[in-house]
Amino acid sequence: MTLSPELLKILVCPKSKAPLEYWPGPPESLVCRESQLVYAVQDGIPVMLIDEARPLDDAEFPVRA
Repeated sequence: MTLSPELLKILVCPKSKAPLEYWPGPPESLVCRESQLVYAVQDGIPVMLIDEARPLDDAEFPVRA
């Protein structure tokens, strides 16, 4: 399942307020490079809770050119 482009335009990291990168997965995720956090997307719904986010692993989510 993919997130709508309109939703992706307005979503920001709740910790840093920085823009998020969408990764279609699996697992479907939203990545914040500034906060170094990865937010899960479950059943098409972003879980935007800082306590639920996991640390960013650059090997799993490399910087896109």
